Amino acid sequence: MNNHYPVVIIGGGQAGLAMSWHLTQKHIRHIVLERHQLAWAWRHQRWDNFCLVTPNWQCRLPGFPYDGSDPNGFMLRDDIVAYIERYARSFNAPLREGVTVEQVTQRGEGFQLRTSAGEFLADRVVVAVGNYHRPRFPEIAAQLPKHIAQVHSADYKSSRQLPEGEVLVVGSAQSGAQIAEDLHLDGRRVHLCVGSAPRVSRFYRGKDVVEWLEQMGHYRLTVDNHPLGEDARRKTNHYVTGRDGGRDIDLRAFALQGMQLYGRLLGYREGQLLTADDLQHNLDGADATSQKIKDSIDAWIAEQGIDAPAEARYQPLWQPEPGAKPIDLRNISAIIWAVGFHTDFSWIDAPAFNANGYPRHTRGVSVHPGLYFLGLPWLWTWGSGRFEGVGEDAEWLAKHIAHHAARAEPAENEYVNDAR
Repeated sequence: MNNHYPVVIIGGGQAGLAMSWHLTQKHIRHIVLERHQLAWAWRHQRWDNFCLVTPNWQCRLPGFPYDGSDPNGFMLRDDIVAYIERYARSFNAPLREGVTVEQVTQRGEGFQLRTSAGEFLADRVVVAVGNYHRPRFPEIAAQLPKHIAQVHSADYKSSRQLPEGEVLVVGSAQSGAQIAEDLHLDGRRVHLCVGSAPRVSRFYRGKDVVEWLEQMGHYRLTVDNHPLGEDARRKTNHYVTGRDGGRDIDLRAFALQGMQLYGRLLGYREGQLLTADDLQHNLDGADATSQKIKDSIDAWIAEQGIDAPAEARYQPLWQPEPGAKPIDLRNISAIIWAVGFHTDFSWIDAPAFNANGYPRHTRGVSVHPGLYFLGLPWLWTWGSGRFEGVGEDAEWLAKHIAHHAARAEPAENEYVNDAR
């Protein structure tokens, strides 16, 4: 087998496939190497009731917009996987599954890739593996009693995998808030450590908030023009849900229904978890962000002269008692750690990263010639790591590659499965 390609794409998710589609249109021979299987993260790192938080109509993979019957709905996990599978088949993506890329190094003007399937050579390499690489556990996890089951959010499937008893969720960003809701709706008694994650309303003044923001051009804002600049890449996602047709996640409402809320987790001592006295501050901050988004929509409606129904301002449904309160672990049978991931590009041997190991790039074009990144949050716009905008980023990189490639050999795509 000739394992020398003008372009090797690492990662078989929506980013890698979007890149493959654009290279296919330009007749640039390439291959997509996927460590596990197509759309693996969607298959295995999402819970049973997972669904998108963005409407289906925002699924705009290049050459393959959403093809279902519910554009204003929110695809469930298995529907997302099926959508990606149909996309790969639509252009016969040259995908090889079950191939782990162990190291990428410079070789001449190109690259050598050491993989579980042998050596590959490439003139260009596109790294499309996102930045959620290794589940993060805080140091405190190792100190906790052995009887407590500890599960990272990436491995959570449903309440049925957990022992009977009360469940603590640590982290209130998008995954943590939705998992807390999932457990709560399943009848579990839930404790939630609430951080500084913002929230957003699902619907406002007659439309999904996403539709308003789309009209306002919010999703076309680039990282260069964002008020936070590159710091936007470190922002926590707003919590909201597409479950049951979409709704707000209001933690205050959950508290009224019996969910126990706490501030940030600080430490462990003598059978108790210590928390910060910042629950009120964090809830108020999340509400303030939601209201700020609504205010911007109000201004847009007024500016455009749009006839939209009025809506009263949000009034907090519940207020916490002042002071920090500890979490007694005697009744806690399981902890879900929704505290994020470590980013790990250590397998790429190239001077392409900053002191924190994050890629140095401009719109996905690395500072190291011939190396590209795709699918990272805010690589260029809000949609860069999502179905909505990853295709535009892939198109940009494909143009760059076509302009600089040493050779671009036309070839028929073939699907090869090495996962068996």
